[in-house]
Amino acid sequence: MLSKNENEVMSAVYSLCDGTEGCLVSPLEIKSVMAQRRRLNDEELDDILNALRVDGYFDLIYSERKGEKMYVINLRESGFAWKRTAKQKQRDISFKIFLAFVGALSTFIFGLILKGLSF
Repeated sequence: MLSKNENEVMSAVYSLCDGTEGCLVSPLEIKSVMAQRRRLNDEELDDILNALRVDGYFDLIYSERKGEKMYVINLRESGFAWKRTAKQKQRDISFKIFLAFVGALSTFIFGLILKGLSF
């Protein structure tokens, strides 16, 4: 399971690759796509990208273009499936909330029935 920052970075990488196998991006591009409230410095971004690389989401190569640090990212199967996995996780959470609501409602109705029988 990914942390919030890892999810944000993976979301940014996925959107920058735009359904292709790979992309060439700079740290500034990744940060610009991420939410404004999550400001990461370059070392934190490197750590998160390396963690995602180790987890098998993509291959990562460091490069330079005109003196600017660049990342060559090639998505793997886990990287392509990340969006589907995120949607599935959201559905699971929604189902658990719905199930808790149904359980609470049935307990309430069962309590009313028992209270009605006791009179």
